[in-house]
Amino acid sequence: MKKLYIVITIIISFILYIFLGIIISYKKQPNISDDYISSFYLEDYYSDDISCDRACIIEDNKEALIERLRMIEMAEERIILSTFDFRSDNSGKDILAALYSAAERGLDIKVLVDGFSAFLQMYGNEYFFALSTLDNVEIKIYNPINLLKPWKSMGRLHDKFLIVDNESYIIGGRNTFDYFLGDKGYKNYDRDVLVYNTKPYSKESSIYDLIDYFYKVWNLKECKLFNDEEYKGKRKKVIKAREELKEIYKSNIDKYPFLLEDFDYQEITYEVNKISLLSNPVHVYAKEPAVFYSLIQLMNNAKEEVKIHTPYIICNDFMYQAIRSVTSSGTKVSIMTNSPANNGNPFGASDYIINRDKILQTGAKIYEYEGGISYHGKSITIDDNISIIGSFNMDLRSVYLSTETMVVIDSEEINKQLKEYFKTYEEDAVYIIDKDRIEIPKGVVRQEFTEKKKLLIRIISRFNWLRFLM
Repeated sequence: MKKLYIVITIIISFILYIFLGIIISYKKQPNISDDYISSFYLEDYYSDDISCDRACIIEDNKEALIERLRMIEMAEERIILSTFDFRSDNSGKDILAALYSAAERGLDIKVLVDGFSAFLQMYGNEYFFALSTLDNVEIKIYNPINLLKPWKSMGRLHDKFLIVDNESYIIGGRNTFDYFLGDKGYKNYDRDVLVYNTKPYSKESSIYDLIDYFYKVWNLKECKLFNDEEYKGKRKKVIKAREELKEIYKSNIDKYPFLLEDFDYQEITYEVNKISLLSNPVHVYAKEPAVFYSLIQLMNNAKEEVKIHTPYIICNDFMYQAIRSVTSSGTKVSIMTNSPANNGNPFGASDYIINRDKILQTGAKIYEYEGGISYHGKSITIDDNISIIGSFNMDLRSVYLSTETMVVIDSEEINKQLKEYFKTYEEDAVYIIDKDRIEIPKGVVRQEFTEKKKLLIRIISRFNWLRFLM
């Protein structure tokens, strides 16, 4: 009995150690620094000249998978993939197979995945071992889960981009598995932008900013090699996985033979005046709100209109006040997010139910998407020329805890393309007039909670005091 008491005491003490380590480390949310404020210039995000970059938006999940496979196939020297979540499901294996083939062609492959995802999906997984055992492949894990260091636990890698050579990249909100890529099984709606550099040997392109950013993260001491043990490649299940990836690659080439054909990205991309990168600090501790501050400054420069699409809205007083600063200038601001029942994130749904009135008090028009499939796109349009696309959600985790990347695109064509996509979702959204009135367009059906989800949200709402971690 005494031994049992000691064991229970140790377990409770350890849980308390983890909990207090997280609370003490992340409860205080940093202010934006004077150094960042003094380094931010609005004019850096606009240009009257035509850039060497061209761009187009990728809205469809199947198209998003195909373009990634095409880019990997066209690569000649180097491939970089940074992603929050990477799984060995159908589309995940498609990407792994393409990367494996590229590595066999002699290309340098670097893959960076967040530690939480790696803990759940990659450790012990034969498909990731199969790729990692090739000499010219490096897979690193950002901030691996370590319960002995809870003060580092909430800093997560939330970037999602693919870079090929010095010529092209895709950046947006899509993770690397079936929910976001391909056309199999459950899915989320999401969005990427493809950027093509017409002058790959010139340093004018935004691709070089993204490459520099990647290596800034890659070289952190908190980024650890996923596998550097050759013997794991000799395991039977890894050998079998390697052969399966080769077969998947052959099957995809048979299915999409155009992947082997020359392709001119100028045919599907538009001219842009400028593309600029926004990013948060890359360390694993609580971060100053660099991306959010930058977005608000850009919104405050609007002449007429700002449209925000975000899967979740979890704000503190600083964020509410910042949004209010945009609306109070006379700028029309609208925010579309998932309705609570349509939201794939129960934490986001729970907090939105509790705090929707505070969002309304900012003066922004609020629309709730009711399309039946969770909307994961993170994008902003400002007037008729600025479009912003990337990984950043309007929540406290994206503002203070995670690495985030957004590209700011000065282009009327991209702005027009993005607004057309916005419109297709907004047609399935209800307008929240005030806390008591909702305008439901003809043909739009309000989504309903399942009993299971209703119970889950009710439980989560009891812990809303931990919303600074959401």
